[in-house]
Amino acid sequence: MKIAKRIVLFFATNILIMLTITLVMSLLGIQPYLQANGINYGSLAVFCLVWGFGGAFISLALSRVMAKWMMGVKLIDQSTADLRLRSVKDRVHGLAERAGLTVMPEVGFYESPELNAFATGPTKNRALVAVSTGLIDRMTETEVDGVLAHEAAHVANGDMVTMTLVQGVVNAFVMFIARIIGSIASQFVAEENRRMAQFAIVFISEIVLGILGMLVVSAFSRHREYRADAGGASLAGKSNMIAALLALKQNFRIQPEDQEQGDEPALAALKISGKPNRFASLFSTHPDLDLRIQRLQESNNLTILKF
Repeated sequence: MKIAKRIVLFFATNILIMLTITLVMSLLGIQPYLQANGINYGSLAVFCLVWGFGGAFISLALSRVMAKWMMGVKLIDQSTADLRLRSVKDRVHGLAERAGLTVMPEVGFYESPELNAFATGPTKNRALVAVSTGLIDRMTETEVDGVLAHEAAHVANGDMVTMTLVQGVVNAFVMFIARIIGSIASQFVAEENRRMAQFAIVFISEIVLGILGMLVVSAFSRHREYRADAGGASLAGKSNMIAALLALKQNFRIQPEDQEQGDEPALAALKISGKPNRFASLFSTHPDLDLRIQRLQESNNLTILKF
């Protein structure tokens, strides 16, 4: 049932994005980039920018709502009788204040045996920090502080917007270059088959370029994680941040293979930790936990970062 719900939400979101961008392009009067004498590069650039950034920013705008729906996140009410949940909310807000945030993020939890947490939202002032019930049940207060500080650092650093900009740029370049390749390559095909050939070449080019673009996005994401670790260490203490990462490492070591890990890549990338990518570390959104721990251990005299 949960998988079906996620599939429905995924398609509904993408349809909404397509309809919104189509409407925007119509209102802006963007002309078709394919003309009788070839490609109009100005129109193509605008087309790719609107589609590339439009989808990324609409997804960002809906990120809090989608996280609540897809992960089943429930906001923590200050009047809740569960003292552990109230403590999580108070600690997130305390760390957020220390990081210089003036508007406190929403704080919630979701039912899952995994040890994880994530931060999302369109801006620093409209952020959401959510933790799993597994993290609350199985981590010590010291370890939880490290995790929460890491997520507060993500919000203070504006990582959600930064990653959206990076993804938008990559999307636009992929679309732009793929269509140029398609236009040039199709000239070597018989005219009666040219239209179909161009479509196929653009399709294949977008797949290949999209994979290369993933390298860029993943590299930025790993850099974001290192910076959030440093921010978490400055907010909650280096020992607490290291303790949190060690607990996550131990969790992945003993985690059964059949434990639920069916998150979409976009959701998995939000979390403090993820399984090492089995295909290639270059495509992983998170650095290896050992490398993250080592980098913190080797850092000297961490001070409060200027977020």
